[in-house]
Amino acid sequence: MIGRLREDTRAMCDRDPAARRCLEVALTYPGVHAVWGHRVTHRLWNNGFRLLARLLSHLVRLLTGVEIHPAATIGRRVTIDHGMGVVIGETAEIGDDVHMYHGVTLGGDTNEPVKRHPTVEDGVKIGANATLLGDITVGEDAAVGAGSVVTDDVEAGATVVGVPARRIDD
Repeated sequence: MIGRLREDTRAMCDRDPAARRCLEVALTYPGVHAVWGHRVTHRLWNNGFRLLARLLSHLVRLLTGVEIHPAATIGRRVTIDHGMGVVIGETAEIGDDVHMYHGVTLGGDTNEPVKRHPTVEDGVKIGANATLLGDITVGEDAAVGAGSVVTDDVEAGATVVGVPARRIDD
């Protein structure tokens, strides 16, 4: 567990040019704290302590401004920069080395008890206030522009922007 905490801290240090020292990141970055809180709540959820997991995730949201459902799956070295307002839904799946900014929503598009939140593959970057809705997949190393609304799959390596989000050529 300590190794994962260090890995998360190092990832944020590497991605944020404003980070002066990793100790500063570990002590003062709410996006990092939200990911750490999720690691605890996810373990509780998977071990059947669902009410406790929900209560602790609620406390983490109050402290960090980041709401991550305990059932969501989050990979390694996921970073949330300026995390306020981030919402990650119950059936969301996030791969390794994903970086997202404030206001990102990985939301559902149905009230049915099915896979209803996005899958974000490894290496994806998601800009501030982007909204990804439904059981869609954002492919490996793709980028979602700030303020975009994504309701369809995004190909690996693609960059999408706009409302609704459309692929742009580099």
